[in-house]
Amino acid sequence: MQRRHFLQLSAATIASVTSSSSLSTASAREPIARSGPPRFHLGLAAYSLRQYFSYQKGKAKKPADDGPALDMPGFFDYCARNGFDAAEPTSYFFKPDADDNYYRELKRDAYLKGLVLSGTAIGNNFTVGKGPKLDEQVAEAKAWIDRASILGVPHIRFFAGTASQLAGDPRRLVEASDALRECADYAASKGIFIGVENHGKLTAEQMLEIMDKIDNPWVGINLDTGNFISDDPYQDLQQCVDYAVNVQVKVNMKSPDGKHYPADFGRIAKILREANYQGFVILEYEDSEPYKQIPQTLEALRRALAA
Repeated sequence: MQRRHFLQLSAATIASVTSSSSLSTASAREPIARSGPPRFHLGLAAYSLRQYFSYQKGKAKKPADDGPALDMPGFFDYCARNGFDAAEPTSYFFKPDADDNYYRELKRDAYLKGLVLSGTAIGNNFTVGKGPKLDEQVAEAKAWIDRASILGVPHIRFFAGTASQLAGDPRRLVEASDALRECADYAASKGIFIGVENHGKLTAEQMLEIMDKIDNPWVGINLDTGNFISDDPYQDLQQCVDYAVNVQVKVNMKSPDGKHYPADFGRIAKILREANYQGFVILEYEDSEPYKQIPQTLEALRRALAA
């Protein structure tokens, strides 16, 4: 779908929320301008080894099988040992008592291992409805922006909410956009990009509408290749790639009827090259035998991107 056609289709949705003064002056946002050839820096998301981390969302846990338990420095060791350029330390797996010095030491550790920290990721929800719950979500998101600043990462992954919540009540889109806009201003003051992920069954059209409502050069899309649940997810990726500030690649796609099927890395790479994408391409492995399969998957992804 061409951008002009999308804006025509979304006019009815936009009209339903123009009573908000914060949106009445919004203008269509242009894609990210890029110069030079496409460039890809391959990294691994900590979520790929989620069943082995010693902590998850503040709680201690044991590995799911006989694989070695991990802390975050151990994850960095794994990334360096397997030839990744970058590591993405997902926020869920940090120590629950982590203080500022903990994040500084992680930054130091990654640097000494020759790794770039591509960003971090949080699991916020800005479609909970206006009130104390949303205020708490915004406050926690800003706290993670502060931690990202200490880590020295250039990007933090945000969720907006779910497709059903956004579609079910026009106010949710307004509220989520306002919350993202507030966080974007704060992140910009720290020099950190916010990448809004196509999570929660958000459609390409909803993602583009969010981009139009947040006209901030420090906000883009955290483009997850496995998160568009549609008949043509590659077309969805093509619609959104011009706004990508980070790309996460999954091994599988999911059809609207719930079936999983292998992702076509070559087709994904072609979309990224033709869009002249320049930045991190982060493997987010969600399938079985991650310790065994991740190195092989990395090589397949590297070949596709180099073709």
